Amino acid sequence: MKNRNILPFNWRQDVESLVDNSIDNDIILLDKPFIGSAFQYPFKVDVSAIIICIKGTAEGTINLKPYKTNEACLIMVLPGQIMEHKFISDDFSGLFLIMSPKFTDSLIPNVADRLPLLLSVRDNPVINLDEGALEGMIDYFNLLKKVVRVREHPYRLETVRHLTLALFYGGGIFFHNVSDHQKMTQRETIVDKFLRLVQVHYKEERGLEFYANKLCITTGYLSKVVKETSRKPANDWIDEHVTLEAKALLKSTNMTIDQISEELNFPTQSFFGKYFKRVTGMSPKEYKKMM
Repeated sequence: MKNRNILPFNWRQDVESLVDNSIDNDIILLDKPFIGSAFQYPFKVDVSAIIICIKGTAEGTINLKPYKTNEACLIMVLPGQIMEHKFISDDFSGLFLIMSPKFTDSLIPNVADRLPLLLSVRDNPVINLDEGALEGMIDYFNLLKKVVRVREHPYRLETVRHLTLALFYGGGIFFHNVSDHQKMTQRETIVDKFLRLVQVHYKEERGLEFYANKLCITTGYLSKVVKETSRKPANDWIDEHVTLEAKALLKSTNMTIDQISEELNFPTQSFFGKYFKRVTGMSPKEYKKMM
């Protein structure tokens, strides 16, 4: 395995001029949106973020799941996820809470306790808020901001940690409620399980036979169900996950094309290049040079 020198998306550099409420690199509070040049392409997030959307419209994807905000809502993004920004309206207003992995891990040290909340966020990264829920989220944010600004407070970080945990669990209630009310048909369940498997295995497995075997169904049936239910061929879902990861690595890290090819388990850089061009219409080198 070749040595890598991965440089993740540098969110700190993009928001540096906007930061007025922070504790080192552990937590940053922003009360106006920031869309820097790095947001023009898919990028891999190395932080956790909570975005309280107050008004306006924003569109994009989180791990290929599209979202569009046209009313008050809450967006949660986790480390390792890939975001793609597509549009934000001039009247957009939102509050941003950005947290380092070290800080978020300290919120719930026990992984078993943390997992249900993380799964809820992963499955439902965006949820609409009614007036009361929005007021509650704003109150949490403003209270956090007040504590962060008192720099001489001897227990400032500990207080912020507990307030953030309360905000996480408050948001978690909304996400769990969404999950509890979702009822899927048998076909929708198959597609959901297929997409979950793709999210885990797309770097190693790009053939439908693997996923069909995991689901204990035939390749033909899986292909038919995915196409008819999602309106997209199953192979296209796999290709999109692979190329989205490749795009994020090309734009938000300093990995070479050969290293990315190896990371995505292609036999050769040439094979990766042909695959990427077939799906995207351009070579990895051409995409990397795009401004």
